[in-house]
Formats: sequence, structure tokens, C-alpha cells
Amino acid sequence: MEAQRMDASRFNPEDRAGGQRRAVVYAFVVALLAPVAACNKPPAAPPQSVTQVTVVTVSRRDTPVVFEFTAQTQSSREVEIRARVDGFLDRRLYVEGQMVKAGQTMFQMDPKPFEAALRTAQGQLAQQQARLEVAKANLARVEPLAKENALSKKDLDDAVGNEKQAQAAVIAAQGEVDTARLNLGYTTIKSPLDGLSSFARQQDGSYVTATQNGLLTYVYQLDPMWVNFSISENEALRYRDQISAGELRFPPNNGFTVALQLADGSTYSGHGNIDFANPAFNTETGTFLVRAVFENPKGLLRPGQFVRARVAGAMRPNAILVPQRAVLQGAKSHFVWIVGNDSKAHQRVVEVGEWEGDRWFILDGLKEGERVVVDGAIRVAADAPVKIVDRPAGEQSAQAASAPAANAAQ
Repeated sequence: MEAQRMDASRFNPEDRAGGQRRAVVYAFVVALLAPVAACNKPPAAPPQSVTQVTVVTVSRRDTPVVFEFTAQTQSSREVEIRARVDGFLDRRLYVEGQMVKAGQTMFQMDPKPFEAALRTAQGQLAQQQARLEVAKANLARVEPLAKENALSKKDLDDAVGNEKQAQAAVIAAQGEVDTARLNLGYTTIKSPLDGLSSFARQQDGSYVTATQNGLLTYVYQLDPMWVNFSISENEALRYRDQISAGELRFPPNNGFTVALQLADGSTYSGHGNIDFANPAFNTETGTFLVRAVFENPKGLLRPGQFVRARVAGAMRPNAILVPQRAVLQGAKSHFVWIVGNDSKAHQRVVEVGEWEGDRWFILDGLKEGERVVVDGAIRVAADAPVKIVDRPAGEQSAQAASAPAANAAQ
């Protein structure tokens, strides 16, 4: 009977339904707990990537260097047009701001008072010449009589003295005539040179004097044109020390060539040469003046323009140049990344000099043959492995273009 009951319970429909429900609940719980278990597992480490960089191999070579300065143009002859006599200014005879020729009349003063003064001086000269003739005639009569002792020695001396006084009076009167004639000529005011005229400081009808308000205008000679720039005392001392150390070489006889960059970024077509350097420092600015001269036949350069002067001709022997983007700024110094034989990046502190185009002179810190990271330097970590790849095509073409220019400058 017991065996029959056990067999009957095995096939009881209610017991079978309860077992199925328990199986469903268990599967549901397992499904809920599966993500939690997955979250508790440690994340898989991402694969370590190697930074790709481009490098440049350090090499030494004689490299031309160009110094740049802020400069200003100046007329090679800046002439003040002034009144040289006192009088009324009748009229201006030139167009302000236009070119004038040497000998061209620019102002005309009232000449009538000076014409009258000339006539007066000429009349006084005629009087003195008449007196001289009388004195000569009197002396001619006295001399024979004095030889025959018909007159006293005193009478002869008086006749000689009167004749000499008359000659001196004629000379003085002639001087007055010359002065009056000069003053009359000064009423016509002309330009002493070919150049660019400025605006008139005095208007028609003004009374001008030679001492107070005699400045009438300016005339600026445009060809040639001077370009002035200043070198600070620190720069001059640095250049001197570098020359002594063999790090810098100037051309023979300071034969520098100067090019100009105008305010709009264009380059002036002509080149100039340094023709003057002030040997004394300016005590107010701590600089000394250097002047270059440029031919300016078309008058493109005008006085007072601010330009950039690029002085070429110096040379840095056995210099090291690296692209500017390869040099990074640290907290205390500049540094670069060096790729060693172990293909790892190592930081190297360097001493930098001037810029040369898009490259930087390295004065200390690098050796010939070392590989310096150029592209990708900001992503490099110390002692981390790097992978050297080829340079971008644009950089290769830029280097190829700059090489002939450097050779030509040498």
C-alpha cells in the first residue's frame, strides 16, 4: 500500500506544478544576480599604446643668421624752408605735399621795401664813388707840388689820407649795395633740393621774421632714404661675447645687407647697406643708433614710416638648429625630448638662442647625431616608449625648400 501511495504522489499534478514554479523563480533570481556578479569583477586593462613621433637628427653646420629690428625711415636731407628777412608773405607758389624741384620758387615775399633799400644803397655808392674821384684828382694836383716843395708835407699827407678814406667809403657803400641786393633776393624763397614738400606753416599775408616765426615749411629728400634702428646695450654685449667665443661671426668690414618689411607685411624691393653706427650709447635709452641707406628712386619709402629691418650677413659656425615646435617650455627652462637607442623618450634641458625662421638655435644641451622629437612632443612621457614615423609630406617639402635658401645665403 505504501508503495502505491508513493507512486501515486509522484504523478500528482499539484506537486508537479509546484516544482515548475520553484524552477522559474530560481532562474529569475540567477538572471538578476548575474549583472551584479559581473560588476564586481575587475575591469580588463586596456592595451598600452605607443606614442608615434617624428624626429630630427641633430647636425652642426655653418648657418646664416638674420637679426630683426624695429626701424623708422628718415629723409637723408630734411631741410627747413625759412624766411631770411623780415617782411610780409605775399603768396605760396607750390602745392603742399607735392614733389618740388631744386630751384623751384615756393614762397614770394613783398619785394617793394627791399627794392627801395637797394636803390638807396646804390645812390650812396654813387656818392662815395664821386668823392673818391675828387680825392684822387686832388691828390694828383698835390703830389707834383709837394715834390717841388711848393706845398708842405702836411698838405700831401692830408691829400693821401682823403683819397684812402674815399676808397674805404666806396667799399662800404658797395657792401651796402650787396646786402640790399641779397635781401631783395631773399624775398623769393626757393627749394634747395628735389624732394617732398610739407604743409605751409605761414599763410599768405602773414608778417614773418627771420628769428621768431620764420619757419615756412619743410622739404624732404626721398632718394636716398635713411632707415634708423637701435641696438640695446645688452644685445651689443651679447654679440660681443658670442663673437669672442666663436659662436658668431660678422661679415668683413661689417658688410651687412639690410632688407625691409613694410607695415602691411610686404617686402621692399631694394636692399640697403649700413653706412653709419653711432659709437656712443644714448644715455637716456641705453641704445646706440645704427643707420642704413636705401635707394628710393620711386619714392615708395616716406619719412617717418615704421618698418622691420632684417640685417643679414652674420654667420653662426657649427650651429645646431631644431624646429621651434620641438622645444618645450618647462617651469625653469626649455627642454626637448631625445629618443635613445632603447626607443624611449628622455627629457633634455637646452639653452636656446635666437629664432631663425621656424627654427631655433640651440646653444647648449644637444650633441651631433642625437634624435630630437618634433611632432608629438607634447604627448611624450618621460622614459616611455615611442615609435618613430616618417615626417608629414608638407614638412619635408618645406625643409627641401629652405635648404637652397640657406645655401644661397651662405
